[in-house]
Amino acid sequence: MSSKTTLTVRLSGSLSEFVAANVGEDGAYENVSEYIRDLIRRDKASSEQKALERLRGELQWAFGQPDSSYLRLTAKEVIARNGETR
Repeated sequence: MSSKTTLTVRLSGSLSEFVAANVGEDGAYENVSEYIRDLIRRDKASSEQKALERLRGELQWAFGQPDSSYLRLTAKEVIARNGETR
């Protein structure tokens, strides 16, 4: 079940004019809510993309290391090690 949040945002000057230009008959969005939801979706997608790029970078670095730098661990050792860091 999804929850809904109502937000009140006050804009003035150039920000208000910019939003108005993007909403309505001449704009790309039917209403302000649609515009804000699209901005949030884009920001969320951008954040997720950045996190994915960071992960890819870490994995490329890790896989670029020589095999001798890796430790051989059993499942029991991994579980014990992870339990110690909590």
